[in-house]
Amino acid sequence: MPETLDRPPAVASEEACWLPRHRRSASSARHLLRAFLAGRRGGQRFSEIGELLLSELVTNAIEHARVPAGRLIEVRFELREDHLRIEVHDASGEQPTVRPGAAGDDESGRGLLLVRELSTAWGCCPRPGGIGKYVWALLAAADPEVAA
Repeated sequence: MPETLDRPPAVASEEACWLPRHRRSASSARHLLRAFLAGRRGGQRFSEIGELLLSELVTNAIEHARVPAGRLIEVRFELREDHLRIEVHDASGEQPTVRPGAAGDDESGRGLLLVRELSTAWGCCPRPGGIGKYVWALLAAADPEVAA
């Protein structure tokens, strides 16, 4: 079950939530992002691609982060007028890498390729003051003047 942080977000356009490292957490994270964006002016324009990017980043944290049992992942969203920033934090220090092309019948291996191609920018950083890393993706609005 997702748990929001006890502290209020620093800016009204931010939200953070802890999730278990479980395959159902990608769905929970998408639901949280959808609700977050629906409650903000202009947020809907980021929903479709934002959910896809978030799902890929959460799935990578669940599937590839080598961490002790019981560790949680954190998802963070920040919405500005012209962009959405998504972060997924995990306790692994291992840097993610884009695979150089999955075969047509492979069921995995394209997640970071999608993140790279669909985001304005993305990257990975060590977690400040803690163990592990966070992977972030930035999604720019096609037209910042349009507030759907």
